[in-house]
Amino acid sequence: MQTHERILILDFGGQYNQLIARRVRDLHVYCEVLSYETPIEKIKEYAPKGIIFTGGPNVVTEADAPSIDPKIFELGIPILGICYGCQLIAHLFGGKVDKAEQKEYGKTAITLSTDNLLFADLDHETTAWMSHTYHVAKPPANFSIIAGTPSCSVGAMAHEEKAIYGVQFHPEVVHTPQGEKMIENFLFKICGCSGDWIMKSFAEESIQRLREKIGNRKVLCALSGGVDSTVAAVMVHKAVGKQLTCIFVDHGLMRLNEGDQVEEIFRNQFDMNLVRVNAEDRFLGKLAGVSDPETKRKIIGEEFIRVFEEEAKKIGAVDFLVQGTIYADVIESGTKTSAMIKSHHNVGGLPDVVDFKEIIEPLRDLFKDEVRATGRELGIPDKLVDRQPFPGPGLAIRVIGDITKEKLDTLRETDFIFRDEIAKAGLDKDIWQYFTVLTNLRSVGVMGDERTYSHTVALRAVHSLDAMSADWARIPFDVLEKISVRLVNEVTNINRVVYDITSKPPSTIEWE
Repeated sequence: MQTHERILILDFGGQYNQLIARRVRDLHVYCEVLSYETPIEKIKEYAPKGIIFTGGPNVVTEADAPSIDPKIFELGIPILGICYGCQLIAHLFGGKVDKAEQKEYGKTAITLSTDNLLFADLDHETTAWMSHTYHVAKPPANFSIIAGTPSCSVGAMAHEEKAIYGVQFHPEVVHTPQGEKMIENFLFKICGCSGDWIMKSFAEESIQRLREKIGNRKVLCALSGGVDSTVAAVMVHKAVGKQLTCIFVDHGLMRLNEGDQVEEIFRNQFDMNLVRVNAEDRFLGKLAGVSDPETKRKIIGEEFIRVFEEEAKKIGAVDFLVQGTIYADVIESGTKTSAMIKSHHNVGGLPDVVDFKEIIEPLRDLFKDEVRATGRELGIPDKLVDRQPFPGPGLAIRVIGDITKEKLDTLRETDFIFRDEIAKAGLDKDIWQYFTVLTNLRSVGVMGDERTYSHTVALRAVHSLDAMSADWARIPFDVLEKISVRLVNEVTNINRVVYDITSKPPSTIEWE
């Protein structure tokens, strides 16, 4: 993205590294996460306006601890070190890093000196999220202490002449209430960024680059109907039109009416070449009698490959295959270049069954929220852009036990009612993910003075930032009551509703 000002985030293995990047992007500044081992010449070539060292699990004083070429400090580029990054700066400049007498984990009261650019316009007394056993015991020469806690005298330090800053806490997490302002100060007051990372300009520039790259050649896309593949497909279509063919494998495991919605939007609104393969009977036949969740996943993945292969052969050789990779996938892979096709229904083998020359990944620089924003700029309806995270195997892993058409239809009805009532309550934008699970439990009930023995449906709703951890959503009781009443009255064979109030960890978001 040479056309945009950029911040470089050097990854030392910390748990919040994606979150740092998201905070920078949220402030409309483009950034990338690269390994701390990135050569100094590549850093110069990248030409960042600022550099952020992330946290990490190591101890800087150990012989094999991750380090950085000290020449980076001679580039004249502002640097912000977070946690391990702060300790590394202190260590390389000759300060002292030692084991703290008292470890600090969690929210901690901290006092800031606000006469420096990093903490300008912040409160003198605030709280910060600490997570460290080692700390900077003595800052290097020419570094001033600009923050401290009762047990950590060097809560932050600065060499203002060189524009090098270090903070022992994590400004990127929500538990540091003024952390976003600190990052904003670093980007705009210290690095001199203007904030030119705008989704509208990204979409326009990407379409132009795709048009130039593809020329008059043919493109193929495996369309799942999910947010990433949808936005990628529409972007490529706007660049080259009918040169793109999308294959949409409808395995019968989607939510109510979603297959028809995908087809209607792609055929009618965007006038795309769309091949819809209605393969419900085929998938359900393969899944008949299968209860183990991992076996379900493998069957769905294998069958998807087979169906896609059959349809791709009808099309013949193509020049490009579109992949909906997003930046979270890139970071998690640990590399900026990936030759693997992103898993779709646990698919890993599409390159082996499609005759193509090159992969196109138009969204590989975007986080999920940026993908959604780009989708809106491209004119994709909100009902597709705002789709919740949806598992590759679809509803197959939300039916506990063996799968039948009857169970899937029951689950679709319950899921629709749950989502409908959440939207009516105005909670649909607040809850990160919510869905129903058809358990393999039946229980006794009473309806119309008659005994019933029917299914139990579970409601699942969580708050999360990245799916790595999640907390159950506190849906108001009156809303839960409306949902329960509708489920048992409107859906056949449901006589009991339960609400899952476990967080991740110890549970997972999905039940299977």
